[in-house]
Amino acid sequence: MKDLFPPLDGIVDKYPLDKIFKGELKATLRPLEEADHQALFNFFKAVPENERLFIKHQVQDPDVIKRWCEKLDLEKDFPLLALGENGQILAACTLHQNGFGWKRHIGRVSVFVHPDFRRRGLAYALVEELMGVARQLGLEKLEAEFVAEQERAIKVFALLGFSDLVNFPKYVMDMQGKHHDYLLMGILLTTDIEYAGVGG
Repeated sequence: MKDLFPPLDGIVDKYPLDKIFKGELKATLRPLEEADHQALFNFFKAVPENERLFIKHQVQDPDVIKRWCEKLDLEKDFPLLALGENGQILAACTLHQNGFGWKRHIGRVSVFVHPDFRRRGLAYALVEELMGVARQLGLEKLEAEFVAEQERAIKVFALLGFSDLVNFPKYVMDMQGKHHDYLLMGILLTTDIEYAGVGG
């Protein structure tokens, strides 16, 4: 069976990208690499616990992070990093693809920003960048999951054009047993046919 989506060949060639953010913050955008495992572990240690709610890995375990980096599959999960001049990870955003099944045309985006580098535009820039990648891959829609307390992140996605799809009160539970409202946002992408491998 022919692959539904085009490969990432050519897409990853545009990286690294150097950008300047608010406060003259310089950062380099590029996909996650195997050698980033220690920097990624240090990054997740700084992310508040309630914001790790939807991460499906034990990010507090360095061995888990190392195995995650060793088994990178960018055509399934495309993690994009914003790196500071000293190599520190300032923010991380991932495009998740289903690949098969009835949601294979829908991607999911998650983003985390180091607490020391928020309000600089990093989340907006990374999500916007991965929206472009999703269009090039031929995805038709993107989704993003939140708990209601993530008001700042919800606002960023709304500014990018995401809107509410579902809102379930007291639907998810954190590690302390506290329930939170669950919000699913989504956006319909206008696929760029030139990059989607359509039309020869």
